[in-house]
Amino acid sequence: MENLTKASWTRRGIFLFSLLILVANLSFAQKLPSPKEHFGFGMGDDYHISNYTSTEAYFKKLEEASTKAKLVSIGKTEEGREQWMMIVTSPENHANINKYKEISVKLARAEGITDAEAKKLSEEGKAIVWIDGGLHSTETVGIHQLTETIYQILTREDAETKRILENVIILFVHANPDGHEKIGNWYMREAVPEKRSLSNLPVLYQKYIGHDNNRDFYIQNMKESTNLGYQLFVEWIPQVMYNHHQRGPAGSVLAGPPYRDPFNYNFDPMMVTGIDAVGAAMYNRLNAENKPGFTRMNGSTFSTWYNGGLRTTTHYHNIIGILTEIVGGPNPEEIPLVPDRLLPNSNTPFPVTPQKTWHFQQSIDYSVSMNFAVLDYAARNSDHLLYNIYLMGKGSIERGSKDYWTPFPKKIEAIKTAYEKNKDKYPAPSNPFSMRGGAIPSVFYDSVYQAKEKRDPRAFIISADQNDPATAVKFINALVKTGIRIEKATSAFTVNGKTFPKGSYVVQTNQAFRPHVIDMFEPQDYPNDFQYPGGPPIRPYDAAGWTLAYQMGIEVERVLEGLSGPFETLPYGKLEPVPVEQVPNSNSGFYLSAMQNDAFSVVNELLKNGIKVSRIKNSIDGLPAGSFYIPGSAKRLLSEQVAKFGVKVRAAKSAPSNAITIKPSRIALFDTYGGSMPSGWVRWILEQYNFEFELIFAKEIDAGNLNKKYDAILFISGGIPAPGRGNAGGGWGSTPDASNIPEEYHHMLGNISTEKSIPQLKSFLENGGKIVAVGSASMLAYHLDLPIKNALVEVQRDGSERPLPGEKYFVPGSVLVTRVDNSIPANWGLTNHVDVLFNNSPVFKLKPEANLQGIQVLSWFDTKTPLKSGWAWGESYLEDGITSFSAPIGKGSLYVYGPEITYRAQSHGTFKMLFNNLYQ
Repeated sequence: MENLTKASWTRRGIFLFSLLILVANLSFAQKLPSPKEHFGFGMGDDYHISNYTSTEAYFKKLEEASTKAKLVSIGKTEEGREQWMMIVTSPENHANINKYKEISVKLARAEGITDAEAKKLSEEGKAIVWIDGGLHSTETVGIHQLTETIYQILTREDAETKRILENVIILFVHANPDGHEKIGNWYMREAVPEKRSLSNLPVLYQKYIGHDNNRDFYIQNMKESTNLGYQLFVEWIPQVMYNHHQRGPAGSVLAGPPYRDPFNYNFDPMMVTGIDAVGAAMYNRLNAENKPGFTRMNGSTFSTWYNGGLRTTTHYHNIIGILTEIVGGPNPEEIPLVPDRLLPNSNTPFPVTPQKTWHFQQSIDYSVSMNFAVLDYAARNSDHLLYNIYLMGKGSIERGSKDYWTPFPKKIEAIKTAYEKNKDKYPAPSNPFSMRGGAIPSVFYDSVYQAKEKRDPRAFIISADQNDPATAVKFINALVKTGIRIEKATSAFTVNGKTFPKGSYVVQTNQAFRPHVIDMFEPQDYPNDFQYPGGPPIRPYDAAGWTLAYQMGIEVERVLEGLSGPFETLPYGKLEPVPVEQVPNSNSGFYLSAMQNDAFSVVNELLKNGIKVSRIKNSIDGLPAGSFYIPGSAKRLLSEQVAKFGVKVRAAKSAPSNAITIKPSRIALFDTYGGSMPSGWVRWILEQYNFEFELIFAKEIDAGNLNKKYDAILFISGGIPAPGRGNAGGGWGSTPDASNIPEEYHHMLGNISTEKSIPQLKSFLENGGKIVAVGSASMLAYHLDLPIKNALVEVQRDGSERPLPGEKYFVPGSVLVTRVDNSIPANWGLTNHVDVLFNNSPVFKLKPEANLQGIQVLSWFDTKTPLKSGWAWGESYLEDGITSFSAPIGKGSLYVYGPEITYRAQSHGTFKMLFNNLYQ
C-alpha cells in the first residue's frame, strides 16, 4: 500500500510538473505584446503608421519573448541602420537551422548529387519562404503587413499555423529601414490624424535612389541590395519569395500572379508554372474568404521579363518569385468604378464592386491572408518545392553542358523568313490537319535549331588584360553577389586560338543559375508586342534590354564548346579584390590610361592633395589620347591610390610635351524637392569616383551669379521643362506650398522655369560655365535656340512635322550601339563604338547653320540596325541620328547626351562621357 501511494504521488508529481510547464509556456506565449500594445495603435488603424525605430524595438521584444523567432542582422543600410531579418519556425527547427539551410542551398545549386539523394534531402528538409515588406516606403501596407503577420504567426495556435511552423522556415525581411524611418516620421509629424499625408517627403526615401531601389538587384550597388541579395542568392536560396508592393490597377484591390506575357525565355518552365501554383493558392484563399478584387495575367501590367527587381532577379535563380500590388494606406480611400473590370473573366474571376471607403485594415487583412496562403502552400508541398528547385537547377546544368538553342523570337522569325524564301522547294506537310495550325516542313526548324553557330554559349571568358580591369572586377563582383559560380585561371590558357593570361575569369553556363548567367552576358530579345496587328506597342513593364556586360563595356569571349583548363573555382559569395600592380620606378613620371574609369578616382585624389596632373592630347606609346600624366614626385600617393582602385600604371619615358594641365571643376548637380532618382544615382557615382560636388536647386539658379560658385552644372534626365511648358519642371510637376514644409527644406522648393531659370543658365554659359544635360534635360538645347531639331519625325501632308507614332517607331529601355569620335576631349578613353542605354531617348539632327555656330557632333548612329539588346521597333529611323553634341555658348559650352549615360549606375561603359566634362 505504501509503494502504491508513492507511485501514485510520483505520477501525480509528474503530471503537476508537466502542467506547470504547459501553463508557463502558455503564459510565456501570452507575454508577446500585440502591435497595439507596443505601438499604441494596430497595424491597419487609419491615420497611423510606424517608423523603423519603434518597429526595430518591437521585433526585439518578439524575439526575446518567443522561442519561435530569431532576429538576425543582415548588414548595415546606406544611412548606417541595422537591417534585420526575423527567422520564424518551430523551436525544433531552430535547433537544426543550419542543417535545413544547407539542404536548401545544396538542392538549389544541384551540384554533385543524384536524383535519389536530392529526393531524400527534399524529404528531410524544410521549405524556405521569404516574405519582405517596406522596400518602397511610401507603399505603407508593406511593412505593416509584415509586422502583423509576424505577430500572428507567433501567437496563433490553430492547426494551419502549427503545420506551417513545423514544415516551413520563414524569412521575414525588412527591405528598407532608412525609408521606413523617414516616411513614418514625416507622416506622423502632424498632430491632427485627418491632416496626415504621405505626400511631399522632402528627400528620396532611400538615400540615393528612392523608388529605384527595386531596380538594383543584378548589380547591387546599394548596401541594402547587397544585404538582401546575399541572403537570397548565397546564404539561404529560398524556394519561394514574396515581395509586397502597391498599388493595384484602378477598379481592383490588387494585382498578383500569374503575370502577363512575355516571360524571359531563359527560364525553366517549372519556375513559370510554380508561380501559377502559388498564385492559385493565393487567390483561391481570398475567394474562399470572400475577398474580391484580385486581378492577374492581362489584368495588370506586371510581367516576368525584367531582371533587376527584388522579385524579378529571383526568377533567374529558379526561385518562385511572387509580387502583389495592393491598394490602400493609412488614409481611407476609394475603389473607383471601372465598368470594364466589373465583368468576371480569366484575368479577374471575382471582381470587386466600387467602394466609397476602403480602410487601411482591409489591405492589411488581404495581405496577411495571402501570406498565410503562401505559407500553407509551402507547408503542404515542402518536399515538392525543395525537389523542384533541384530539378530546375539540374536542368540548367544539363542545358549548359551540351549544345542548346534557347527559343528566342529572332530565331522564330528566322525560321519563318527561311520558309518564305524557299517554300516553293518543299512540299507541304503530308498531314492536311497540320496546315491548319501554320505548320511548315521541319527542315526549317533544323536550319536554325541545329545550326552550330546559333547555339547558346557554354562559357564566357573575361580576360585579365582588359582595357579597364577594375571595371571588369566590378562586373565579376555583380555576378558574385548574385550567387554565380566563377572560375579563375591559375595560368595562361588558349581557347578559340586566343591566349588568355593568368587571372582571367571564366563563367560557365553549366550551373544552376544559368538563366542569370545568360542574361548578364547575352542580348535580351524582346518580342514585338502590340495591342493589335498594326496598332500601338505595349510598353514593357520596365526595360526591354539591359545586358550588363554590354552596359559596363566588358570585353567578353563567347565560347560555344565545352571548356576546361587551369581553373580554380572561387568560393560562392566572396567578392574579388581589384588587381593590384606595383607602381614602377620612374623619375620621368607615370601614365594612367584614360580607358580606365578608376583612373578618374585616382586623379581626383591626387588633385585634392595638390599634385599636378595633365592629360595628353595625342596617343603616346599605345596609350590613348586623354590619358593622365602624373609626375614622378607623386609616386608614394599614387601607389596608395593604385592599391585602392586597381588601375594599371605605365612608366613614362619622358614628360609629355603636348599635355593639358587639369584642375577640378566646381561641380553643381541639379536636384529637386522630393529628390530625383537619376540625380541620386549620379550623386552616388560621383562619390564613388572621388568627385567633389554640391547639390543645386531651382531657387539658387533663379538667384543668378552662378559662375561665382560653379564651373559645371549637371542636369541628369529631368529638371528642364519642354519648350512651351513654362514651369513644368521636366516632368517633375509642381512643388508643395512652403507653408506646409519645414523651414530647413525651403531652399529645395521650386522648379526650373522658362522665365527665370533659363536666362540664368544662359548667362552662366555665356560667362564661361559648362552645362551637361542628359536625357530629357537635353530640352535645354531648344530653349537656347540652338540649330538642332528632332530627328525622329515624319512630314505630314501640310508640310509640318510630327513625332513618329509608336506604330512606326518605339525603343523602350534597350542597349544600342553608337559611333563615337574619340579624338574629341569629351570622348577621350572611349572606343570607336560604344553601347548605350537608350529609352526612347532624344535623337537630333543639325540644321544647316549648325557648323557656322560651332556645333560639334560627339556620337551618332552609323547603322540601320543599332539594336544590341532589347526591342527597337523601327530602328532604321535612327540611322545618322545624333546622340550627343557640344555647342559653344559665349565663353562656355553645353554638352548634350540623349542616351542615359549614367543609367542606374550600371552603364560604366559610358561614365567617361560624364567624367571627361568635370575638369577645367
